[in-house]
Amino acid sequence: MEKPFILHMLTTAKNLSPFDVNMAMDAGWVSAVPYINVEPSEVQGLVQDAIFSRSAKNLKRTGIFIGGRDTKQAMDMLKIAKRSMVPPFEVSVFADPSGAFTTAAGMVAAVERELIAKFNTTLEGKSILALGGTGPVGQAAAVIAARAGANVRIIGRQLERAQSVADLCSNEFGEGKITISAGADADKAEYIKTADVVFATGAAGIELLSAQLIASAPQLKVAADVNAVPPAGIAGVDAFHNGTPIAGSISGAVGIGALAIGNVKYQAQNLLLKKMLNSEKPVYLHFEHAFEVAREYIKANP
Repeated sequence: MEKPFILHMLTTAKNLSPFDVNMAMDAGWVSAVPYINVEPSEVQGLVQDAIFSRSAKNLKRTGIFIGGRDTKQAMDMLKIAKRSMVPPFEVSVFADPSGAFTTAAGMVAAVERELIAKFNTTLEGKSILALGGTGPVGQAAAVIAARAGANVRIIGRQLERAQSVADLCSNEFGEGKITISAGADADKAEYIKTADVVFATGAAGIELLSAQLIASAPQLKVAADVNAVPPAGIAGVDAFHNGTPIAGSISGAVGIGALAIGNVKYQAQNLLLKKMLNSEKPVYLHFEHAFEVAREYIKANP
């Protein structure tokens, strides 16, 4: 009898995300087993318990998912999990804390699509503001966009906090190959004058970009908002917008709302969960791979 597909789902939080469980089961995992309040120091033991309980042949029917709330912690746990493997006893691992990696990937890929389709350009060299960018989605989106060649500035309420996050993104997630700058929310009226793209990734129900600021942005091309809770994070951009012109924009900017982003996020997470199932060799997945499959999905579904 063939062994069932088992996904061991680790989170540092007190609850595992029901969204992630549903996604795993819908992607074809037969069983999704939660491990809550997991400390990084416990990852090695959990991983090795999983890999040594099955033959090397049946291990491809075993996987590990890393959730939680913190991007750096999730990436650190992914690295620990990878180091804990003892070939040929090795399984696939996928990190997506709070869905931040797949959400960010969906947003950046959707923005890239609009830049190409509406403005005949790409992310390369574009000036991007990540408003409310100190959180998990903002961090991941900033890194993804910067690695694609954009010039990204993380905007936060406190400059010191924004600078700390920008340094983390550049050095930890960008491996020192990118430089992400920082700015204070109080100065965004100045930054918007040279922005090509805006990501709104702050807390739900808070307007981060007003109609007045949109009207003062001479080269704004695309504004994307991950917030589905009123009021919108970007004035004039609702959850259903998908390349929709933004009222009051003097530059002809278009907006992408939370549901349009969410669709690409959903597809990216589904594709990565299936990749774990179908790969003959173990894979270690995070924001970089999420962006790859989000791009692939958009290319196949223009």
